[in-house]
Amino acid sequence: MNLPNKITVSRILLIPIFVLLMVIDWDWGALEVGDVTLPWHHFLGALLFIFASTTDWIDGYIARKQNLVTDLGKFLDPLADKLLVSAALIVLVDIGFAPSWVVITIISREFAVTGLRLILAGKGEVNAAGQLGKIKTTTQIIAIASLLLYNIPFESFGIPFGTIFLYISLFFTLWSGWDYFYANRSVFSNSK
Repeated sequence: MNLPNKITVSRILLIPIFVLLMVIDWDWGALEVGDVTLPWHHFLGALLFIFASTTDWIDGYIARKQNLVTDLGKFLDPLADKLLVSAALIVLVDIGFAPSWVVITIISREFAVTGLRLILAGKGEVNAAGQLGKIKTTTQIIAIASLLLYNIPFESFGIPFGTIFLYISLFFTLWSGWDYFYANRSVFSNSK
């Protein structure tokens, strides 16, 4: 397994640590930022999520720069993104920061695209994420990071930045999903 793929796997392995930081009340005190009280364990969970999210850029950069792009990487990288984002979104529902219908819609799209990727892989095709998929992932990460950080510093100005970005990410999630299915619609007309 090459270095970019190891970095991708490490992103997957960070997910349970992130979840434990977010869902267990560790009683480590809290940060006070203006009117916002951010528990330390949530702050550390948010930082871990942001770090894990940056590994997506790092592994892709290394893979392209050192010509280490593999079919395994094309499969693992979006899977790691989906697992990390899905875990974070479920945590946000659990702590009351995201509506469940938005999270269900986003995760359903992720499962649908993953299913289509598996069908394509069965036919010998491995498709890397397209530009819309990358925009979708970026907007999701911005929304999640903002919400995990309790919308600091925007909360001081009364701007629901994280929530706004969550709906922007929902838009790109649906658009990129439709685009992916439309681009690969031949799979459905040729399947038996």
